[in-house]
Amino acid sequence: MTSLPTLPAHALTARLLAGDVSATEVAEAALERTRALDPELGSFNTLMADAALAKAKDIDARIAAGKPVGPLAGVPLAIKDNMCTRGVPTTCSSKILEDFVPPYNATVVELLDRADAVPIGKTNLDEFAMGSSTENSGFRPTRNPWDLSRAPGGSSGGSAAAVASAEAVIATGSDTGGSIRQPAAFCGVVGLKPTYGRVSRYGLVAFASSLDQIGTFTRDVRDAAIALGVIAGHDPRDSTSANVPVPDYVASLDDGVKGVRIGVPREYFAEGIEPSVEAAVRAAADVYRSLGAELVNISLPHTEYAVAIYYIVATAEASSNLARYDGVHYGHRTKDDVDIVELYSRSRAEGFGPEVKRRIMLGTFALSSGFYDAYYLKALKARAMIKKDFDEAWKKVDCVLCPTSPTVAFKFGERTEDPLSMYLSDIYTISCNLAGLPGISVNCGKGEGGMPVGLQLMAKPFDEALLLRIAHAFQSATTHHLGQPSVLSA
Repeated sequence: MTSLPTLPAHALTARLLAGDVSATEVAEAALERTRALDPELGSFNTLMADAALAKAKDIDARIAAGKPVGPLAGVPLAIKDNMCTRGVPTTCSSKILEDFVPPYNATVVELLDRADAVPIGKTNLDEFAMGSSTENSGFRPTRNPWDLSRAPGGSSGGSAAAVASAEAVIATGSDTGGSIRQPAAFCGVVGLKPTYGRVSRYGLVAFASSLDQIGTFTRDVRDAAIALGVIAGHDPRDSTSANVPVPDYVASLDDGVKGVRIGVPREYFAEGIEPSVEAAVRAAADVYRSLGAELVNISLPHTEYAVAIYYIVATAEASSNLARYDGVHYGHRTKDDVDIVELYSRSRAEGFGPEVKRRIMLGTFALSSGFYDAYYLKALKARAMIKKDFDEAWKKVDCVLCPTSPTVAFKFGERTEDPLSMYLSDIYTISCNLAGLPGISVNCGKGEGGMPVGLQLMAKPFDEALLLRIAHAFQSATTHHLGQPSVLSA
């Protein structure tokens, strides 16, 4: 197999524009690798081979004619299967949407197409993005390219595995409570969750609308900066899209971190963190110190409530958003001849998996008469306290440094019978969503079993340029991101 898809996007486009390789060759190489690896990995739900080759040939023709091409020209792209793609199934890895084919593209899909990325396929996820391991997919689990006996994280496990295994060079993901950053940490790639509102959610199938945010998986931080420049910006079709100027994220990447104040919250190094994870993250903090950054000990005192807040707010919003799947308008419909009430009940019972049902019931309970004030309203007030903690922190520091996950990737089946332990795997990522902040995970070393460890960085709202610069400084000083998983080194 050719090594072309193992190159970062910026290197690939440089070779393409220099005439060293064609977009068609790159697309064929990515498809060849995917066909070889995916039967075992399970990264993709749907391949888009015809669309990929047609796009690649169009790019080659424009280059040959001396016409301009986009900043991601020829770059193999994987799209999380909860983002609408015109004429291509969008299933959310759920049997209730198994046959759904959208008539339009999500805004992010449109923007990546205009940038001339080449779509390889739609990636697997935890059903409706509800999960932390991609074991909740309604079709099949995705495996971690570093160790096939381990989970890739979730819910965007398919996208993370696709980039880690070089089936794709960049991938989209959605992050509601860590669903980009945690799988990026587990798979040793870069996962960027932008500020809430920075990237349009038009065409994203909703899980929890006040938390969901689209972001990317890439091989390195420079690619993350290029990709964010493509997908960021105001979209009038999304009422939550922020009308905020989009800077050139690449321009300041190499400015370094001298004088940057980096906060280290004590609550993120508490009981439950694996020693090897803590050691790798603290070593990363030492790298920043050596680069001239100032490390500041801080406190985010309401962190301990984040998981409880999240699993009330997120499930309540999920209960509301998933009410539309009733077996009437679209999606799975029971074949039984029943009245309308039974039609709703049986269609949903047959179409939704156990984790989605669990969250719908939890959310419906939290919103029900007599419990709304006790649970949902109280959770919203506590959420405001999480945001206030960060607002106070920004008076002292420019960014926050902590682990992405308290552990490395866990074994398949290790947590499926204990939902609480699964939920706790997102304990370090949830606050970022509750406060609407940008966050990024980069590989900072290896932990138990030689598995990747994720370093998480968070910054002020809409300060992705600084966040990317700080992350890039670490990658420029280290080689952790150059490691290859077992499926590539075999």
